[in-house]
Amino acid sequence: MKQLGVAIIGTGWCGGIRAETCARSPYVSNLYLAEIEPVRLREVAARTRAAGVTADYRSFLRNDDIDAIIISATPETTHFPMAKESLEAGKHVFLEKPIALELFEADELIALAKSKGVLFTIGYSQRFNPKFAYVKRSVDNGTIGQPVSALVSRHIARTLGDRIGGRIKLSPAAMEATHDIDFVLWCFAPRTPVRVYAQAVRKIMQPTHGVPDCAWIIVTLNDGCVFTIGASWVLPPAYPNFSSTWIEMVGTEGAIMVDDTHRDVSLNTLKRGIEFPISTMPGERVGHVFAGPMEAETIHFLECVADGRQPLVKPEEARLVMQVYQAADSSAEQGRPIDLVTSASTSDQLAYSPLNASRKNPTATHH
Repeated sequence: MKQLGVAIIGTGWCGGIRAETCARSPYVSNLYLAEIEPVRLREVAARTRAAGVTADYRSFLRNDDIDAIIISATPETTHFPMAKESLEAGKHVFLEKPIALELFEADELIALAKSKGVLFTIGYSQRFNPKFAYVKRSVDNGTIGQPVSALVSRHIARTLGDRIGGRIKLSPAAMEATHDIDFVLWCFAPRTPVRVYAQAVRKIMQPTHGVPDCAWIIVTLNDGCVFTIGASWVLPPAYPNFSSTWIEMVGTEGAIMVDDTHRDVSLNTLKRGIEFPISTMPGERVGHVFAGPMEAETIHFLECVADGRQPLVKPEEARLVMQVYQAADSSAEQGRPIDLVTSASTSDQLAYSPLNASRKNPTATHH
């Protein structure tokens, strides 16, 4: 088994999960951590027995013992420069969503990964949620026939909404619906989006953070199929912990409904009142097991680097998701549908393998 040197940039909530997963993995020989908060750095380093720690991630770029870098830093403005420097250094890169803040930045990262012949993938952890994977399989194996329509409704508590809205002026379409746009496009592939219409509401978060409370998005695909995604981050803090999701996937021969609202485990105490444990999107460790998709996603990336195979989430797919949620934001602002236009074959773009750098890199734009 090939072992890897892995560095984590940012050891907050998600970075901490990924660091602990790497520390437990037989694929990882040495783990390195970069974090600007000294207390958090010491805490995670102690739990993971890290081989090296620093407040300056750039020292990792010159370290030949590091094969792969996982970027879990916030705010999201750091994603593009950190990913660019890591790819330029010839490191395999796992980047938390979003892939970038602008489409041209995403294009630059994708082209850079190809030119360097390294793996580059984006953190869309819901693909590793067993319920979501079951929906994908039900579409792929024809259980529900050809897909006709889909609905995903995702709500998170305003404690997390406050945290996200307070650090970056991105909408719930970009920061929450993005997971579900990725999921539905994954299920409907190779169909591609051609039109987006969205509406947003600004009653709670606008005065404090300048961002919408929710977004409802309708996407038309190139074969006439349609899906709707609603995403908000203003649920009362008590329910659920962080995420409540409902999915409806309708096909020509059947339908599949998924309740991922996390109402199945309830804890009620005199001290803290009602809580809904194990209801975060990335998941959490419960004793000897990890409940949630992020551990499996991290292990998948390590396996792909060790084995030299394409990770499940291609960066071109993350770029397409970005194109859709940017169109949704534009639609909500302008009050009209936004057409998506590609300048080359999207199917060729999404079929690219980073291990075959001879392919061209088509680009796409929206207006």
